[in-house]
Amino acid sequence: MATIFLIRHGEIPQSTPQRFIGQRDLPLTDRGKEQIARLAPMLAARSVERVFCSPLTRCLNSARIICLRLGYRPDIEPALKEISLGSWEGLRVGDVRARYPGEYEARGLDVAGFRPAGGESFSDLQKRVWPAFEAIVAKTDTVSAVVAHAGVNRVILCTALGMPLANLFRIEQTYGCLNIIETGRQGFRVKGLNRLTIP
Repeated sequence: MATIFLIRHGEIPQSTPQRFIGQRDLPLTDRGKEQIARLAPMLAARSVERVFCSPLTRCLNSARIICLRLGYRPDIEPALKEISLGSWEGLRVGDVRARYPGEYEARGLDVAGFRPAGGESFSDLQKRVWPAFEAIVAKTDTVSAVVAHAGVNRVILCTALGMPLANLFRIEQTYGCLNIIETGRQGFRVKGLNRLTIP
């Protein structure tokens, strides 16, 4: 049996009103670094042997903070990048509604299947992320960590739980949270969601 700690990166700079981020490469804030630094000793105490991460700066730097405590380098997995929002990236909701009339509402009606121009749907994301996650699981029979994004984590958790992607926004993923997934003969078992500590 293997245990995977699925982590969301730490806090990134905020804007008001909020903008769609997608694959924009933003850094961690000082608070974001602190959020991840609090997890590092807990993960070390659980003997995490490998850390995999998205190549985007917010995940890579989060993974590096953890690995500094563990004494090795993270493994970068390109398929763990956040969902691409194409022409929506960097825009506010009001901007999207003004430039692409009806699209924001269309996404709300089809969360899994809607794809902004030049971007991905959550179904596309699932097809990219889940095989990569299964490959990571196949590489470990002990304890590993995966540092990724809110969208990526939600897709992984929906798939592990057998839950429709239409419900993915019901899963909260705060900055610096972790989820606990165990694997064994009976498949995947989610033992913790959106936690700030390890029980």
